[in-house]
Amino acid sequence: MENSPQYLFLASGVNNGEGFWIVGIKNCDENFLEDINLLDCHRKELIGYESAKDILLAINLNVNNLLNELRNKNYLIETPSMGISFDIPLEILENIFDFWLEIYKNQEAWEACLGLLKIRKRIPLTNLIRSESLKGNSKKWAIQIENLHTYVPSSLKIEKINNPMWE
Repeated sequence: MENSPQYLFLASGVNNGEGFWIVGIKNCDENFLEDINLLDCHRKELIGYESAKDILLAINLNVNNLLNELRNKNYLIETPSMGISFDIPLEILENIFDFWLEIYKNQEAWEACLGLLKIRKRIPLTNLIRSESLKGNSKKWAIQIENLHTYVPSSLKIEKINNPMWE
């Protein structure tokens, strides 16, 4: 299995009546239809196992960054028992999937983008972009990565109500 061909996929699924998105890796010999939790496959790429693991790591980090940012801004995002919330639109996940799959084809771009994504975990890249700290391709990639984090749900924010001190 060291670098055997694998499917990197983006699918929708349901578990105990709860819907979710899932990005994962399946052996190319396995039939997607045999997994009773999966409904539809929206992206499926046959690539080597190590490549699939690397890309899956970047996709998951990107999605986690996005979800954490939305929660920090007090948007109500459901947390399904497995996978990614249906609160994130399919188009957003497809854009994230496609970006990381495509950028992986260029080793220099991959390393730079993965580094930018790790920075993005801590701080938005907008200040680096505006301050001209990034040049050339790094700036172009930073803009693209920042765009992968711009989704804002139409759902209402959770309004925190402070209880009176005397209660």
